[in-house]
Amino acid sequence: MENTRVRIVDIAEELGLSTATVSNVIHGKTKKISDETVKRVQQLLEERQYIPSMAGILLAQNDSRIIGVVINNHEKYEGHVLEDPFVASSLNNLSVEIEQSGYFMMVKTTTDLKDIVKFASMWNLEGIIIIGFCEDEYNKLREFMRVPFVVYDGYFENKGRVCNLTIENFNGGVQMGEYFRNLGHEKALYLSDNMICVDLERYQGFCQGFGTEHVESWSIPMQKHSRHQFYEEHFGEISKYTAVFAASDYYAIDFMQFVMAKGIRVPEDISVSGFDDNPICEQVVPSLTSVRQDGRERAREALSTLQALKQGEKVELQKELSVSLVMRNSTAKCTKK
Repeated sequence: MENTRVRIVDIAEELGLSTATVSNVIHGKTKKISDETVKRVQQLLEERQYIPSMAGILLAQNDSRIIGVVINNHEKYEGHVLEDPFVASSLNNLSVEIEQSGYFMMVKTTTDLKDIVKFASMWNLEGIIIIGFCEDEYNKLREFMRVPFVVYDGYFENKGRVCNLTIENFNGGVQMGEYFRNLGHEKALYLSDNMICVDLERYQGFCQGFGTEHVESWSIPMQKHSRHQFYEEHFGEISKYTAVFAASDYYAIDFMQFVMAKGIRVPEDISVSGFDDNPICEQVVPSLTSVRQDGRERAREALSTLQALKQGEKVELQKELSVSLVMRNSTAKCTKK
């Protein structure tokens, strides 16, 4: 016998009620409905084994309890944005904090900030956390959307009602530069796929900490195949450097594995470090030295700020969280003269 899903209209017809009344009982909107009617509807719903759509219940409520997380699906991820160590770690920390606060997390990847307006409206979001966009479009987004949102590492003229939650990118670079200099390194290389926003700040800090005249930078391709081809073409130059600082853990590990496959020892021949201190840093061999940002603290700040914005409270428009150096086996004292 085929099982047919029970519909609201079926319940309403059997009880001689409107579908609106039945729907209101299901969604808990019973202030204007008599106790007797509520009881009748609930009993029949149970008898007919009606299974409500959770999405429908959430969307019908004034408070959906849904927090959206929107991530820039940039071409550099090559279709694997959610597998990126920083993105994956950020989502994990946000998931924990959002769940503990009694909310649901909904994730969307896109390359266009304009998609966020439709996303927010479609799912009745209570707040949004935006990761990976480095464009001056947030104020335009604010004009079209009343949903409060927090930005990770945004670069824009903040005209209010938006919180830019960033970290000490410059100071992290300074710490790494001073660390390499104190280890006796005299020539360092900085790896990044761009020289704007976050990556530029990290580079400028690194130059200050290490000494600008002793730092060179390579603008590396975003795609892995092209990046390795680039390393092949510049392989003869790598021996000039004893220290390498990459703008991210991903690029640091990728470079480290490339040179090791070519017979260059890490850290004996060259020290390698990254930024963010994602969990993968402890899983590779040798373990990666990195600048650590507290992902859990950032997630906690993001959520508390969204809640404050929703209540109409004043919040800091620019919040900068501290970072710290984590030393591991991929770096060592310089032995080259």
